[in-house]
Amino acid sequence: MVSKPDRVIVVDDDPELRALLRRFLSEHGFECRAVDGGNALDRELLRNPSDAIVLDLMLPGEDGLAICRRLRAAGDMTPIVMLTARGDPIDRIIGLESGADDYLPKPFEPRELVARLGAVLRRAQAPRGIGRDEVVAVGSLEINHSTRTVTRGGEPVSLSSREFALLAALAGSRGRPLSRAQLIERALGREAEVTDRAVDVQIARLRRSLGDPAEAPALIKTVWGVGYVLVSDRA
Repeated sequence: MVSKPDRVIVVDDDPELRALLRRFLSEHGFECRAVDGGNALDRELLRNPSDAIVLDLMLPGEDGLAICRRLRAAGDMTPIVMLTARGDPIDRIIGLESGADDYLPKPFEPRELVARLGAVLRRAQAPRGIGRDEVVAVGSLEINHSTRTVTRGGEPVSLSSREFALLAALAGSRGRPLSRAQLIERALGREAEVTDRAVDVQIARLRRSLGDPAEAPALIKTVWGVGYVLVSDRA
C-alpha cells in the first residue's frame, strides 16, 4: 500500500515565498497548501485537516503568535513550525511558549524546513524514548503511546507533539531524573537545536497542560542541578 503524503499548510503573507515553499515542499513529497493569514488558515483546516503547519510570525492583523495560541486554546495540536525574521532568542522562546513545536529564523534554506518538518512529524507519529508498555500509568496520569493520548484522573489532556514527546521521555524514566540534554536527545533527537532554556519553557507548558502547578508540582519535579523527574502524585 502506498502511503499518503503528509499534508502541510504554509501561512505567510509574502506571495513569492508562499509559491516557493509550496513548490519546494511539493517536490519533496508533501501535499502542500499555502494561505496568507489566519482567516484563510481556518477555512483550509475546516475543509481538510493538516499534518503540520508552517506559520510565519510576522503576519498583518492576527500575527503568528496569536494564531498559535488560538489553535492551542481550541485544542488543535497540529505540529507548528514557526518562521521568524527575528534573531533574538527571546522571540523563539515566546514562540515555543505559545505552543509552537519548532522555529526557523529567516532567511533559511528550504531544505532545512523540510528537515524540521520531518522531525516534528516523526515526533507526532512515533515519540522517542518510550518504554515497551503501550499504556503507562504514573499516579493519576495514564499515557497511551499507541493512540498518543493522555488522561489525568480519567480526564483527557490535550498536548502538543513536543509536549507529548517530553512526557513520554519522562515516563520512560519515571522515578529517575533526566538532565535537559537527555530530554532533548530522548524526546527531540540529537539533531534538535534546542537550548536548556527552551526545555525549561516546554516543561512549564507541559505542567500547565497537565494542571501541575509550577510553584508546587506534584508530577514533574525539578531536581536542582540535574533536570526533571516524573513521579506519582498519589501517596
